[in-house]
Amino acid sequence: MEYWEGQVDAKYQQSRHIYRSIKRVFDFVASFIGLILLSPLFLMVAIAIKAEDPKGPVFYSQTRLGKHQEPFEMYKFRSMVVDAEKLKQTLLDKNEIKGAMFKMKNDPRVTKVGKFIRKYSIDELPQLVNVLTGEMSLVGPRPPLPKEVKKYSSYDKQRLTVKPGCTGLWQISGRNDVGFEEMVRLDLDYINHRTAGYDIYILFRTIGVFLFPNGAY
Repeated sequence: MEYWEGQVDAKYQQSRHIYRSIKRVFDFVASFIGLILLSPLFLMVAIAIKAEDPKGPVFYSQTRLGKHQEPFEMYKFRSMVVDAEKLKQTLLDKNEIKGAMFKMKNDPRVTKVGKFIRKYSIDELPQLVNVLTGEMSLVGPRPPLPKEVKKYSSYDKQRLTVKPGCTGLWQISGRNDVGFEEMVRLDLDYINHRTAGYDIYILFRTIGVFLFPNGAY
């Protein structure tokens, strides 16, 4: 059976719409159940953070850019000292990743509890709230900081054409051991080949990363 170019494009758009709809339903249900099941862990982490620093908050929110550069507040467990952003200015020359990112393996701003929850990516779990509200997806490119995007090329900005995710190819491919350019390449590869099956594959691989950390710090 032959199809005109317009018919092929219409079928592709329909398949993309079905995929996005299924993805959103799965994200909502999975994040809702995850928040309930993980609530005891949330409580234990909160107690540990407060025990180390009683005056500091348990959670940390930061403005990130999502799909089409829409800003939103992304949530994490606080893993750094309270004045971490101010101290960052004194550490910029120690950045260990090339490109529009800042990563430092032995970052002095990270607390003792923070080192542990970062190693096992526990600090990222509050982002299930962002998934529940539709600002993020379980799988997708990591949402960047606005000041990072200012350094993006037009090529780099292609990673902002889809909803950001809690995990993705970057996380299961080495995380901080992967440079910025390679991260962008992985994100664009995901965007061009994303399917429900591919998302499930990445989620299963992510479970392995939680159990056996691969470069998180």
